[in-house]
Amino acid sequence: MSEDDRITRLEETVAHQAKAIEELSDQLAEQWKVVEQTRAKLDRLTERFMTLEEQTRELNPVTRPPHY
Repeated sequence: MSEDDRITRLEETVAHQAKAIEELSDQLAEQWKVVEQTRAKLDRLTERFMTLEEQTRELNPVTRPPHY
């Protein structure tokens, strides 16, 4: 194998690896968006749940049963 063939193979390998890294980076960025959207939805749902829980407590306060 000549020196030129070795360099060509190395360049091809580097090009494939660069493409793979770019694709993985794009996928990671897309997944990060999904994680952030999911986190935001969870925050909204948690806030909504806490609000509903507070409203329910105000309507039906927890009291001791008469036999205590």
